[in-house]
Amino acid sequence: MPRPLELSKRGARVILACRNKEKAEAAAFDIRRGKEPHRPLDLASLKSVRNFAESFLKSMMGPGRTEDGLGMAFGVNHLRLQRCVPSRIINVAALLHRFGNIDFPLLASKKDLVSGQSTWHNFQAYCSSKLCNVLFTRELANRLEGSAVSCYSLHPGVVYTELCRSLSPWLQILIVPFAKLLFLDPEGGSQTTLHCALQEGIEPLSGRYFSNCALQQVGAKGRDDALAKKLWEVSERLSGL
Repeated sequence: MPRPLELSKRGARVILACRNKEKAEAAAFDIRRGKEPHRPLDLASLKSVRNFAESFLKSMMGPGRTEDGLGMAFGVNHLRLQRCVPSRIINVAALLHRFGNIDFPLLASKKDLVSGQSTWHNFQAYCSSKLCNVLFTRELANRLEGSAVSCYSLHPGVVYTELCRSLSPWLQILIVPFAKLLFLDPEGGSQTTLHCALQEGIEPLSGRYFSNCALQQVGAKGRDDALAKKLWEVSERLSGL
């Protein structure tokens, strides 16, 4: 929760998109005494993502036209976003993107990045999904070039969070004690995200990758513009856009 709390302290309007309603309410209460709105969002469900987007847009605008005579959605979401300099889009990737791979025939046939469900397959799927985050950011930056909207991907560090709950029991026994000792806490793990959101003067670095609050080079696959463009197009088809 340090990221939204810090942004709220700096005057940002924070909307919490959370799968767990109870945890969202608790976090919202901690931020400005519960004044921050929260909305349900399960990233494992495209239906939930679409419902969240629809709810969010409705909260930002109503029907009709802007005072300039533009359609409300077009005027607010497309034109006016570009007037809010600097507008930034931040995607949390990971250092493990370097071990990722995108098998497009497999993605087309199985709608997945891996062919199995073993521990190794799950690890490979994570690495590949983070490569997708990096490539998405790169292609998005290319498409937004000249628009005054910048975007960044980042490695937050190895952070001890509740994600460990998804590990098998025996892996939790092995990893959790070391994680508590060696991994960053959530506050430490939020610093690079805050850097990308708040640091002045990094707009020319749109599309680039940060780690430890500094610009870093991504793996070779993460610099492939043709791969990024193809992934964007395939992702549009898979998500029904």
